[in-house]
Amino acid sequence: MQEADVLDKYREAGRILAEVRSEAIKKVQIGEKLLDVAESIERLILQKGGAVAFPVNISLNDEAAHATPSKDDVSTFGRDLVKLDIGVHIDGYIADTAVSIDLGSNRELLEASNIALEQAIEVVHAGVDTAAISAVIEQTITDCGFHPVVNLTGHGLERYTQHAPPPIHNRRTQGGTKLKEGQVIAIEPFSSNGNGRVYETGKAEIYSLVKTKPIRSPEARAILKEAEVYKSLPFAKRWLKGRVDMGLKQLETAGIIRAYPVLKDKGLVSQAEDTLIVTADGSEVITRI
Repeated sequence: MQEADVLDKYREAGRILAEVRSEAIKKVQIGEKLLDVAESIERLILQKGGAVAFPVNISLNDEAAHATPSKDDVSTFGRDLVKLDIGVHIDGYIADTAVSIDLGSNRELLEASNIALEQAIEVVHAGVDTAAISAVIEQTITDCGFHPVVNLTGHGLERYTQHAPPPIHNRRTQGGTKLKEGQVIAIEPFSSNGNGRVYETGKAEIYSLVKTKPIRSPEARAILKEAEVYKSLPFAKRWLKGRVDMGLKQLETAGIIRAYPVLKDKGLVSQAEDTLIVTADGSEVITRI
């Protein structure tokens, strides 16, 4: 059971995030630069009094997660299936949401994730096993004619930890974890018209700090000093100052930071996500206005 003041911080993060998401959706238009949209969303979070919990993810088409523009990205939206994944924190207490925006002709795939999210929320309450939530997600997406992405999950949220236990799978499992009143979770269905399994590809633009320890390289030490500000939360390469490629590589090799390459499927992917506080007889969705 979370303390009341802690839950209020989650609620405040969720309130800000709901407002930001509403405005962010309007920014995703054919011809707009991905970098401009990502940076404007991150600025908006700060303007509304929140802190950025992780770099805004803008994943297109077969990309499912961990895609954020580089600082010199000039790409623009076309007739894409766009996933926006956005996080806000207040004093480390995180609200996490994602929405898919169809600029092409993929409405049915988009709706599969949306419906799965709604159906999953309906079964949440204190004492429910996460396996029951997972079963609903898989059944709903399958009934819509698509595949759940089986190696991506919803998750718990803890202070300065975006992906905490319990995992909430997008497919049936033999057993899970019973949810407790006051627990904060993110339910995150992914639907695919491919094979429903993501793989890592391309260069990473997102990193997180794993541990701190001495490192000789001045470039690496400078990046480590910047990274420590974000604690264990992910940060974007574009947020760092100067030429950072060598320093990042040295930190990664030393096990000080972790890289998050873009995750792709063998087909188009849609995503929907909300953050919930588990209650005795249901849940409080904190990322909706």
